[in-house]
Amino acid sequence: MPARTRTVTAVAAALVLGLAAGPLAVPAFAASSTAPRTATAGTVTTGPDTAALRAALAGLPDADATAALVRVGGTDGRWLDSGGVHDLASGRAADPDALFRAGSTTKVVTAAVVLQLAAEGKVDLGAPVQRYLPGLLSPAFKPVSVRQLLNHTSGIQAGDGFGDSFADAYAHRFDTLAPRQVVASAVAKGPEFCPGKRQHYLNINYTILGMLIEKVTGHSYASEATRRVLRPAGMLHTYFPGTDPRIRGPHNLGYQAVKRADGTTEFVDVTEWNQADRWAAGDMISTTADLERLTVHLFRGELVPEPQLKEMFTVPSGIDGATMSAGLERFEYGGRVYWLKSGGRYGYTAVMAATRDLSRTLVYSVNATDAKGEEMNPVALRIAMAALKQ
Repeated sequence: MPARTRTVTAVAAALVLGLAAGPLAVPAFAASSTAPRTATAGTVTTGPDTAALRAALAGLPDADATAALVRVGGTDGRWLDSGGVHDLASGRAADPDALFRAGSTTKVVTAAVVLQLAAEGKVDLGAPVQRYLPGLLSPAFKPVSVRQLLNHTSGIQAGDGFGDSFADAYAHRFDTLAPRQVVASAVAKGPEFCPGKRQHYLNINYTILGMLIEKVTGHSYASEATRRVLRPAGMLHTYFPGTDPRIRGPHNLGYQAVKRADGTTEFVDVTEWNQADRWAAGDMISTTADLERLTVHLFRGELVPEPQLKEMFTVPSGIDGATMSAGLERFEYGGRVYWLKSGGRYGYTAVMAATRDLSRTLVYSVNATDAKGEEMNPVALRIAMAALKQ
């Protein structure tokens, strides 16, 4: 996987600053655009700016996204809607209840499982991961605590993938890269910094946490995450695909915008993709309703007991610029503090966010045409600004 330094802070920063066979050519977006389809569109007297939210979805599909599913909730009010198309070829309306690649929101589930194990006395958050996974890290590494993996202060570098470019990754989209191979390539690079001295968001931390879960429980990561988090939260449509490149169930297609040699753009279908290397860090497939359920049950303390839940709402002190906790990120906007997690895979980008008291929640999935870009997708940015506006 590319050693990206982009993190979930893309959401915060952006808000603060204001080739499957026969890839499709650039569609006539204006001609194929459909009116936003309402899942359960409602009117609210308080809460989110519904006019701004409708405007954020207007005109889809466009060059930045082909579809968007939005779910705003909380005690302030509720608003659900969707826009865009199921696929560019047919132009039919996007399925508002569609499954999608939830990317790094998977980390919230992984963190919850580890914190449950800590509550049960099976894992000591302050203990080095070397205690649980002896021999995984080389002698070049100082002790790395489980907590440092959770809040991305481990100093372990990113593992390697099938290449740094879209073309390289796309050529291997049906191939399997095992998590252990990814970890081995990261360990071979040696530490990036002394554990606890900096915060650098990387998938490798949660890949190792997935291995920790399996070692401590004796069961697969997917089975433990499903039993401990997905089922108790009522996330009946969420699952971990493993090496299966398909999205099983109703879904809107994902596309990547690719420049041709002549300067024009084609939209390549990237819906099917083996995400095995992302594993406990980002291979989950979910729905907006399920991610909302996860947010609510988690924030209410129904999945992780106190005091372990505090880890999810505590940013490490003494580290300049640190914003990430165990599985979440702190973000202040419009006089409110939100805790969020974003995720991005080719063709799909998602966010789950909420205030600690659940007065405002936001979940969206945007079929972004450059979901792995360095900048926040413009459609996602419009949705976030409208949903969090006071």
